[in-house]
Amino acid sequence: MRVHIVDPPAYTPPYDRALCAALARAGADVELVTSPFGYGDVPPVEGYQVRELFYGHGPRRPRARRMLRRARHVPDMLRYLSAARAADVVHFQWLAVQAFDPWLLPRRHPRLLTAHDVLPREPRPGQTAGQRRLYERMDAVVVHSEHGAARLRDEVGLDPALIHVIPHGALHALTEVPDAGLPAELGEPSGPVALCFGLMRPYKGIDVLLEAWREVEDAELWIVGRANMDIAPLRAAAPPNVRWVTRFVSGGELAAVFRRADVAVLPYREIDQSGVAFTALAFGTPMLLTAVGGFPELAATGAAELVAPGDPAALAGALQALLGDPARRAALAAAARTAAAPDGPLGWDAIARQTLALYAQLANTT
Repeated sequence: MRVHIVDPPAYTPPYDRALCAALARAGADVELVTSPFGYGDVPPVEGYQVRELFYGHGPRRPRARRMLRRARHVPDMLRYLSAARAADVVHFQWLAVQAFDPWLLPRRHPRLLTAHDVLPREPRPGQTAGQRRLYERMDAVVVHSEHGAARLRDEVGLDPALIHVIPHGALHALTEVPDAGLPAELGEPSGPVALCFGLMRPYKGIDVLLEAWREVEDAELWIVGRANMDIAPLRAAAPPNVRWVTRFVSGGELAAVFRRADVAVLPYREIDQSGVAFTALAFGTPMLLTAVGGFPELAATGAAELVAPGDPAALAGALQALLGDPARRAALAAAARTAAAPDGPLGWDAIARQTLALYAQLANTT
């Protein structure tokens, strides 16, 4: 079976490449059709092809990249229509220009879209309506949690027959990157470390975490990732035992911070599933998650503890308890390794089998 995995904006290279490699190991002929990732390392190619058909090698600045993407998206999608003829199945990961995308899809193949975000966050005018139209024009929509499936049914109104829950897998490729040492901004900690990693956005609850952290002593909080919001007020009010890295980090730096962290904390206000959580899972880093979205389903593997969202006092208590309990952290780490193993519930071999079975079903019915 010839499969195209299509991610025009290259929003999720670790996920895209892990899926492609797993499908290739399972016997599919796979091509990743995407754009250059301008912010850092991407996992190596293993058994599939990569074609950077979208957007070219544009500027690194986020606003300039967004402008280029909007200018090039329609002509590049039209160009992809010709390339799509070589595929038996076209599986989109992200389509971010929703005003036009529903009318730019290949017509001859089964078409799938993975709902990484069920509906756009902080949407521009018309973006949410365009996302709904996209779902309706697909032969199947893949989502990573039962929570996400319920949102597709209840909020989007999508036909349940189109919805398929296939888990997000642990992002092991990042664990194979040589450790490049901690970012210089972090120094050398002497005590326990809690890590909040990833692109900084309002829904991720960093303000709640900083308020909770005022109650935590004899430990450091690392907040690592490029800011997609104004963080000046947060930095000004942060306790002194908080360290900041406000940029994309290299793969080697990422490996260093996850290996050094005693707990990965994701205090999100809302989410379906998170690539950061599946990175922590692959590293065997114990997790403290808020009980939102698909996080309870991830915690059900035993790899994470849960705390109520938006509650600084509860978050502070959970952090203090977990940072002070090495045995509990070891148990969470062991459960993470079990869940992330190739034959585990969040291993990519099982995910590839589920995905290929869905492709075959669609090929026989569309």
